[in-house]
Amino acid sequence: MEQEKRVLTSSMEDYLEMIYRNSLEAGSMRINTLSELLNVRPSSTTKMVQKLTKAGMVDYQKYGIIFLTEKGKSIGEFLYNRHNIIEAFLECIGISENAFVETELIEHNISPRTLQNINLFNHFIKENPDFKERFEKFKSPEAIHDRANPDL
Repeated sequence: MEQEKRVLTSSMEDYLEMIYRNSLEAGSMRINTLSELLNVRPSSTTKMVQKLTKAGMVDYQKYGIIFLTEKGKSIGEFLYNRHNIIEAFLECIGISENAFVETELIEHNISPRTLQNINLFNHFIKENPDFKERFEKFKSPEAIHDRANPDL
């Protein structure tokens, strides 16, 4: 899986993740839908889908429907899960505003080991909600002020 991922650019990953995400609901998609979801021109989307077809990730015929191949499904699922793991972590530490944008910035540059540890941490927090509550208190403005000014 890691070797396949290295062949993909960040942009290719974004397209594949979005195709996978949409396929969970619709099963397939068209170029116009994909370009709207990614906020790019249909011509750019067509070029990228052609690259993904050449890489064996999607099955697409000109003016047709985009389907994921088994290889594309496998990698798309990984990309989708990676996104969700990072987004859940950011929300856990209190990053709710722009969490999607922050996730996009992180997800293409994270190592498998770090991702695995973040995933474990997310599960730890779910099983230990008091830990999250303690963290929220720890990072409150009052607590930060007290730690910054220990004599007060």
